[in-house]
Amino acid sequence: MRIDIISVAPDLLESPFNHSIIKRAKEKGLAEIVIHDLRAFGLGNYKQIDDTQFGGGAGMVMMIEPIANCIRKLQEERDYDEIIYMTPDAPTLNQSTANTLSLKENILILTGHYKGVDHRIRTLFITKEISIGDYVLTGGELAAAVLVDAVVRLIPGVIGDEQSALTDSFQDNLLSPPVYTRPSNFEGSKVPEILLSGNFPKIEDWRSDQAYERTQQIRPDLLK
Repeated sequence: MRIDIISVAPDLLESPFNHSIIKRAKEKGLAEIVIHDLRAFGLGNYKQIDDTQFGGGAGMVMMIEPIANCIRKLQEERDYDEIIYMTPDAPTLNQSTANTLSLKENILILTGHYKGVDHRIRTLFITKEISIGDYVLTGGELAAAVLVDAVVRLIPGVIGDEQSALTDSFQDNLLSPPVYTRPSNFEGSKVPEILLSGNFPKIEDWRSDQAYERTQQIRPDLLK
């Protein structure tokens, strides 16, 4: 999978993609992540990428021309399965979306800044809009990092035990059951006996029941 990211602040994305599972995916050749500085497509001597709003109002808006020029240049090099805009006023990222995107070959992500992008970018170029929650960040870079992490870890071969990703929370619209490890008794707080029994069918039944109960208590909306 190749992921291209258009950013006003590309330095913000260096650390998230150079550690842990994302780094491993890149080293294995399973994921290629390329960050493009939008200012390279800025207008004039000052490489302008934003301007005041038509109609007045506080805050600057990212101009259509630099973004369009960048997207078109990248489209000349490859076809994109999705061109995604990270924005708070969009459907919220969930596991189903991450699963779907992990099957794609080429993804282009646009990160917003200021008051956002000229809306014509969203109507002319964007194929999918994603939010990571009902709040506003300084820019879309951290949101893009969240999306990339959620997607790349699902690519076959990235995680050593692929079954682990399939049993994560939300994969079946349930939260994960409680998990435990050694010691089995910590200051009187004990691991449930069923997990020490070696009876794996009953252990799976227990985990299913626990997953349902936790979901019902914490996120009942997932059961609707």
